[in-house]
Amino acid sequence: MDNDWVDFKSVKEAVSMETVLGRYGVKVRKVNATYLRGKCPLPTHRSTGSKEKDSFGVQMRKNAWACHSETCVAARQGSKGGNVLDFVAVMESCSVRDAAVKLQSWFMNGHNADKRKESGAAPIPLVSTKSQETTSADTTRQENTPLPFALKAVDCSHPYLKKRGIKMETAETFGVGFFPGNGSMSGRIVFPIANGKGELVAYAGRAIDGSEPEYKFPAGFRKSLELFNLHRAIATGSKCIHLVEGFFDTMKVHQAGFACVVGLAGWCLSDAQLNLVSTHFEEAVIMLDGNDVGRRGSAACAAKLAPVMRVKLVWVPWGKEPDQLSSDEIRALLG
Repeated sequence: MDNDWVDFKSVKEAVSMETVLGRYGVKVRKVNATYLRGKCPLPTHRSTGSKEKDSFGVQMRKNAWACHSETCVAARQGSKGGNVLDFVAVMESCSVRDAAVKLQSWFMNGHNADKRKESGAAPIPLVSTKSQETTSADTTRQENTPLPFALKAVDCSHPYLKKRGIKMETAETFGVGFFPGNGSMSGRIVFPIANGKGELVAYAGRAIDGSEPEYKFPAGFRKSLELFNLHRAIATGSKCIHLVEGFFDTMKVHQAGFACVVGLAGWCLSDAQLNLVSTHFEEAVIMLDGNDVGRRGSAACAAKLAPVMRVKLVWVPWGKEPDQLSSDEIRALLG
């Protein structure tokens, strides 16, 4: 008998699609009070046609998703969508059961442990016996391993960066630019990600030709363990940290004169990131995107940080993101 008990119903009720999308750094827009839409983040999505750019939708009331791309549906054996478990199963290339185990370990450990303790049931293990090696590594590793290499010939003067409002000196400071070489980051704008000690642990790659996924991370890399630009923020000596969502947000705020800034690579603040912030800083200014997800993310981050430091919330104008603001507009908000 399999003793690795999973309460599928509790997982589906407790974890929203918005929360999971945030963990993967997926950005969607609000169409109405109950519906979100955006680019499909699934690894099964291959089409880059204009009709495929907005094929992913989320019904918040039903906590369900769907991708209407014919090629994406075909790659999933005719399945148009499903619930939060189905989404993680596709994203992680695992079974629905293993997806439930992952969601429990990511979001529900404390909650489920308390409930099962009260009922006298056995603790829920973090891994499934069928995929113990992979899942155990995901849930127990406490740091990302430094890379033994650095990408060469990164072009910090690429026109795409100028289009996004990034000055060349800013791109050079961050080491961000177009990578023309071979490998998984070929043809993308690459962002070197370092840990708090300044050790290079990963590259993220942003597509500039409409290909999917929009942002690519190396296999096995855990975004939740890092804060983009943390080592430079620590080096400023400031005790006030500015928290934003993305890579471009971080660079634009830095470019506006606020060097002590870090990017979450999403709108969720993990426990590891909370520890990094509280260890090095005494005050946090939270400035996430100006949408429903950003507002909820700001409130969630503030709730986590408030018990350990001073917190200030800054609201970006509705429908805007920090990287879409000019330096003067950023200074006006943060001044």
